[in-house]
Amino acid sequence: MCIKVSFHIKLFISLILFFSLLLLLIGIYYYYDLDKQLYAELGARAQVQSREIAMIPTLIDAVEIKDTDAIAALVGKLAKRSDASYIVIGDEHGMHLYHSGYPGSIGKSMIGGDNTEVLQGKDSISVRRGGLGISLRSKAPIFDGQHHIIGIVSIGYLKTRIDVLSTGKLINILVMALMLLVALFVFSWWFANTMKKQMFSLEPREIGLLVRQQKALLESIFEGVIAIDKEYRVAEINQAAKSILSLHASSRELRGQRLSSVIKPIPFLQEKTMLASDTHDEICLFNQVTVIASRVRILLEDKLQGWVISFRDQHEINSLNVQLSQVKRYADNLRILRHEQLNWTAALAGLLHMKRYDEAIRYIEAQSESAQEILDFVSARFCSPALCGLLLGKYAGAREKNVELLFDPACGLAQLPSGLRETELMSIIGNLLDNAVEATLLRKGERYPIEAYIVGSARDVVIEIADQGIGIPQGMRERIFDVGITTKPSGDHGLGLHLVANYVNHCGGTIEVSANQPYGTVFSIFIPMESRAMLPDLINPDESDDTA
Repeated sequence: MCIKVSFHIKLFISLILFFSLLLLLIGIYYYYDLDKQLYAELGARAQVQSREIAMIPTLIDAVEIKDTDAIAALVGKLAKRSDASYIVIGDEHGMHLYHSGYPGSIGKSMIGGDNTEVLQGKDSISVRRGGLGISLRSKAPIFDGQHHIIGIVSIGYLKTRIDVLSTGKLINILVMALMLLVALFVFSWWFANTMKKQMFSLEPREIGLLVRQQKALLESIFEGVIAIDKEYRVAEINQAAKSILSLHASSRELRGQRLSSVIKPIPFLQEKTMLASDTHDEICLFNQVTVIASRVRILLEDKLQGWVISFRDQHEINSLNVQLSQVKRYADNLRILRHEQLNWTAALAGLLHMKRYDEAIRYIEAQSESAQEILDFVSARFCSPALCGLLLGKYAGAREKNVELLFDPACGLAQLPSGLRETELMSIIGNLLDNAVEATLLRKGERYPIEAYIVGSARDVVIEIADQGIGIPQGMRERIFDVGITTKPSGDHGLGLHLVANYVNHCGGTIEVSANQPYGTVFSIFIPMESRAMLPDLINPDESDDTA
């Protein structure tokens, strides 16, 4: 059975094992180094003592006449004051004259085989086995007045004593190591638990998976997202943000850069503004791109860690609003058709209920003839069934509002232009017709018909919608295609003409706005059958009087 051990336990055990091994290696090294230093120190000490003793005049005189009693009396006092294990005095033949640790060796040969160099007038330090055992010893020659070698001084430290000294120091090292190990145990446990809290009790594998998931989530967001730290450096940026801001560097290259090097400084990104409060859905200009941005502070334990800035292109939001508005208008057309059909059915049911069958037949024929006439005209002149449905819906909607919509007898569209989708062409025509109807309704007095001229040729498609409505105020003529510009007092307006201009510009068409007589406006649109590059100045508002 496999037992899973958590990361912080693994970390704790790893730290303890690592530190224990490190201390063991340091202890072994220190022990051998200490032993080496101890031998060198004691050897030097023995050498100094042997030299000093060899130069004592009374000792020289006693050795010269081999007076062992005098030697014993003199060196015995020195041996008591010395920390050496023994002091030995020998003659020029290597025979013992005195031994502080082994008096019975007097008259016997000195053992160890290290007298040769000394008898040649040189000092020596060696580790040899003597009468008391293995020892570290230093030997110095004794010279007489004529500088002849007459004896040897040997001072030694038994290995057993050196080992005792080493053991004492080793015990101190082990005590210190044990105390350090306990401290490391406590530190390792604290460090492991701190790491556990910092990682929210997650395993490294889980953290890695979480990071990959968050990165995938960040990249899947349609909005641009930039996370910055409290030093205003980029911590994270997604692909959508780079696309909106036209940044070509990789995310790795952008991380760590100042925010001002990614987005040109604006009031929205000033330090005082960002520290003051969060904000949502504020219109800003990021690198010449108009965006709707939000800014949220990142707080950890009530301490500021940075900000998350999210934004989206305002043009895309406007497009969505316009498309939603267009869907609503389609729904209104269907509602109008349904309402008209219910009224027609109710009138017919009433006639049948009263058993006025002849009048019911005449009513059906009248209604059918009128509806069939416009149905036959539209279906025969336009190739797109969806466009036919739109025109019939607009016709019925205008009639319900007591506004007449007249189609020019020359209308006809055998094919759609290549640069426009069917829905875009429907949006252009539908918005112009809606504007014309609303302008007509806003004018007091007699309501004149709206005229529609939609013709397609081999070269282009001409769409002309003329009304006799309230017209466009003088100050609005240059801005009628901007977002939010409208003459209507209420409702979801100000987007239709902007959408029309966008579609026409995209396919390389042109828009002309001119005055109608005696009042009103004529919108003329020319769309090429074959798509061409978009021209820079396509909208030429003339003097006109229509509503936006």
